[in-house]
Amino acid sequence: QVQVVESGGGLVQPGGSLRLSCAASGSIVSINSMHWYSQAPGKERELVAEITTGGSTGYRASVKGRFTISRDIAKNTVFLQMNSLKPEDTAVYYCSARTVERAYWGQGTQVTVSS
Repeated sequence: QVQVVESGGGLVQPGGSLRLSCAASGSIVSINSMHWYSQAPGKERELVAEITTGGSTGYRASVKGRFTISRDIAKNTVFLQMNSLKPEDTAVYYCSARTVERAYWGQGTQVTVSS
């Protein structure tokens, strides 16, 4: 079993920055990759960024150059640094840890970009 807990969401003005954190616990050694998803009101959940155990990263096209996924292996934590935020980035952001068997999800953290 793996548990993930997100934090760091909030209200920010357009052009501002936020850093989300995702702390993993439990069977850490079974995790193959970590992912950030976003779900805007009335829309499906979509992948934002991902990082593998080898350190490879990937991003949704709309966030490339603005968002950066990183990790602190010692703290079993993954971060999503979000810069130059836009109103369309408003969503609930979810962290997911994937093992061979399944994906584990956090409860999500709200990010609202508004003036």
